[in-house]
Amino acid sequence: MNQLYYNGEILTMNNTNEIVEAILIKDQVIEAVGTYEELRLKADKITAVEEINLQGKTLMPGIIDAHLHFVMYGVTKINIDCKSLKIKNLTQLYEAIQKRVLETEEGHWVRVNGFNELSMDEKCYPLKEDLDVISTKHPIMITRTCGHIGVVNSLGLLMANIDEQTPNPQGGEIEKDQTGKLTGRLLETAYMQLNEQATYTMEELEEAMQLAQQDFFKVGITSIHEAGTFNADSFRQLQLASHERRVKLRIYAMIGSLNNCYDFTTTMMKSGVVTGTGDAHFKIGPAKLFVDGSSTGPTIATREPYTSNQNDYGMFIYTEDELYEVLGDAHAKGYQITVHAQGDAAIERYLNVIERALKENPRPHRHRIEHAGITTPDLQEKMKALQIIPIPNPPFPYEFGESYEKNYGERIDYMYPVADFLQHQLIVAAGSDAPITTVNPWVGIHTAVNRHTALGQPFGIRQSISLMEALKIYTYNGAYASFEEHQKGSLESGKLADYIILNQAITKTNRDELKNIEVVQTVIGGEVVYKV
Repeated sequence: MNQLYYNGEILTMNNTNEIVEAILIKDQVIEAVGTYEELRLKADKITAVEEINLQGKTLMPGIIDAHLHFVMYGVTKINIDCKSLKIKNLTQLYEAIQKRVLETEEGHWVRVNGFNELSMDEKCYPLKEDLDVISTKHPIMITRTCGHIGVVNSLGLLMANIDEQTPNPQGGEIEKDQTGKLTGRLLETAYMQLNEQATYTMEELEEAMQLAQQDFFKVGITSIHEAGTFNADSFRQLQLASHERRVKLRIYAMIGSLNNCYDFTTTMMKSGVVTGTGDAHFKIGPAKLFVDGSSTGPTIATREPYTSNQNDYGMFIYTEDELYEVLGDAHAKGYQITVHAQGDAAIERYLNVIERALKENPRPHRHRIEHAGITTPDLQEKMKALQIIPIPNPPFPYEFGESYEKNYGERIDYMYPVADFLQHQLIVAAGSDAPITTVNPWVGIHTAVNRHTALGQPFGIRQSISLMEALKIYTYNGAYASFEEHQKGSLESGKLADYIILNQAITKTNRDELKNIEVVQTVIGGEVVYKV
């Protein structure tokens, strides 16, 4: 069945952000957009066309989330999730873990996600001794909301071969107290390496992906840029699920991983797989490394010390030369490249790498930078000169704004500075970084427009943008960041029929209510994958 939609607010998100009366869908692609009269004539020449009255609702391109962790999001649905359970103190946390221990076979991991010590009544982390009281026969791992820090019980540390004599890995820390005793807290690469021990079964990964996919469809996401699975096994499982259409989301998968990213990326490059390999369902993306850590940990690398701690500048994961060794080579071989870089010092380090790479091997490119957290004016100018595609996270200030102000002070005026990026005529694509924060794009769009925290506090308000600008960074610009703007991201003749219908006319929605927008239908390639 083909469709002719009319009597609604149809946002094309084309180069003029044109709003049209009607859209005609034929098979899996967009046949035409325009006036109802024009398209009615075209529809008469096509068999089996269903006319659908939108009754004033918005129809627009499907959301493209340009940075998230699909597999990681999925496993939060099968683990203990502090956010969905609304856990507010350590007593509630321990009760939830105890309950899961009783349901779990001895020797198997009990995992917690979404923990944030700042949201706890006690404002602190649990210690491994607290977890040992719950169980010494189950390895227990609590992952902080940032995904860069974890707390593990004694059995978990033993299984990971970590003791008081274990040296800190490069770019990480195995925390010890003043007496040299392990606290159980692992930061950055130390935590990532632990994940190599706490792996998931194929059955768990499959369940996780199905649960994640349904959540994404519900909020209107049709394409994602996977910013890193756990390891090669989960990357392979994601590919298979896509190829067999068990996962129907369109995926642009970065060459990078959460665990041992350096080894994963270099191994993938040696295999000869390059950016762009794949099809409209699954495509290989940029080669990726990490430069620094978490914006909420906080462990990001900054030029000036944290406002909250004058002795803390965060941490780097790799030196500039180490980054260049991999990413300079990737650039020379034709890959798109990117990094996780949050702090201004980390961003500067990466831009130096790009500058070196382009000087040695000049060529057209669409190199990216994930997060671009604290991007000061001088870094913005350099990004413009190098034509970098920033991938900021608009919803971060909504959940984490108060902690950012505490840790970074006046620097929040340049945190995720979308307005400045657009003023510099950079093509900006938005990512949620889910499950670090909500995957709901309407919260991200709401925050991009309003720049307020969930508590209503202004946050770098000068970086607020218009509604149409916000919609653009969640649609067309995401397609551009993956070299796919000719296929999707806007509603134009010949493009894929990836679109969503909202519960109301979004351009007539009060800006303070954007976060409450709901999706009533999600369509991928002409197939309805979600409908209220």
